[in-house]
Amino acid sequence: MTKRFALGIFEDEDVLLHAVENVREAGVKIYEVFSPFPIHGIDDALGIERSRLPIAAFFFGLTGLAFALWLQIYTLGFDWPMIIGGKPHIALPAFIPVAFELTVLFCCHGMVITFYTISNLYPRWKTPVLDVRSTDDKFVMAIEVNENTDMNKLTQILRENGASEVNQKEMSKF
Repeated sequence: MTKRFALGIFEDEDVLLHAVENVREAGVKIYEVFSPFPIHGIDDALGIERSRLPIAAFFFGLTGLAFALWLQIYTLGFDWPMIIGGKPHIALPAFIPVAFELTVLFCCHGMVITFYTISNLYPRWKTPVLDVRSTDDKFVMAIEVNENTDMNKLTQILRENGASEVNQKEMSKF
């Protein structure tokens, strides 16, 4: 599957941020914005909703806590009960350090796996880059183009909003 993109190349992040707002107001749907560093406010300008990853983090942590408590209660209370220093078999205050560590472990690993899965960032997959300069010093606004798109109007909109150049690029893997 091949997709065509119009790429607006910008020199400054403030110009890009205002251009995103103006281009969206003009009714153009922006595919993605690529930047060499994070830009404060770009998510709001693009209309990206708040991430639900914190909810996933909570449930991963809850799973880790439940697993840690189950493991310790089962091991020390039922499978291999031992009296250590006269304490009861199931001593919850003694379980806190292990429960905390497994909560953090499950949460961290679950978040990494979830983030990579949602972002399609799999190991050993070559990620397509629309413009190599976006990893160095330029800011790129990508707009998906189809056969009905008026390229002259789109180029004019991007140039009026501060794009130093406008290019077209076809990508076969997206």
